[in-house]
Amino acid sequence: MIELSRHRLPAVPPWFAAGPPGAAAQAEHALLTGAGRWWADRADHPRAVAVSCADQVLFGGDPTALAPISLAGFAGHYVQAPAGFLPLLSSAFDLLLPWERMVYVHRGPLPVSVPRPPHGVTVRRLAPEDAPALAALDADTAWIHASWGGAAGLAASGHGWAAFQKDRILALACTYFRGSTYEDVACVTRPEHRRQRLALACVTALCADVAARGHIPSWRCSRDNRPSRLLAWNAGFRLEHEYVHYFTGEPARRAAGITG
Repeated sequence: MIELSRHRLPAVPPWFAAGPPGAAAQAEHALLTGAGRWWADRADHPRAVAVSCADQVLFGGDPTALAPISLAGFAGHYVQAPAGFLPLLSSAFDLLLPWERMVYVHRGPLPVSVPRPPHGVTVRRLAPEDAPALAALDADTAWIHASWGGAAGLAASGHGWAAFQKDRILALACTYFRGSTYEDVACVTRPEHRRQRLALACVTALCADVAARGHIPSWRCSRDNRPSRLLAWNAGFRLEHEYVHYFTGEPARRAAGITG
């Protein structure tokens, strides 16, 4: 696949404009923020397209327009695609691991009583000067700012709320993908500060922001992630639909033309 420059893209990507919560927001976020990359089988009148942002990829169009080797750059990604793409993906990678996912939409109302943070902890909106605190997050939680191009991008976006103890972030909720209708919410909490309801306070503040922008908060998580599902429920989210996305392994030897 070839990468498309942003000026060649339509104002509303036709391949994903009617997508469900989560997917639609991801495509629009990649277009509006410049944090994502767009790919196609050809520059003019493409038949198959992909949009990647952070480690997630959406496919659309006609899978027969693509050769397995053209997908090699998407190794180690989480892929969401129509069922017709599965034979192509299976040929392109040596591993295609299905992962059952759940999509929630905020149905409100916001929690009547948000727990008060412990003494010395403040919940507030992120500001540009909070970039160093974001960058200091543990490596296993650094994914939270990947969809904004890094810590500085998220800090300056105005789309994040965090629980601070002095200049240290204990918990954080942010718009991970911002669309024109839905804003997909993500949240992390430092392990030693879990069960203090800090995440709920951050998510509640963020959802109020999203609603004030005239958008609807959405939430995606693994079916097996019970803590995330419980947090979503307590914050006013309700199940909308389920889907499967796939983790891709290394490019398949047969796709790369390697034998023996």
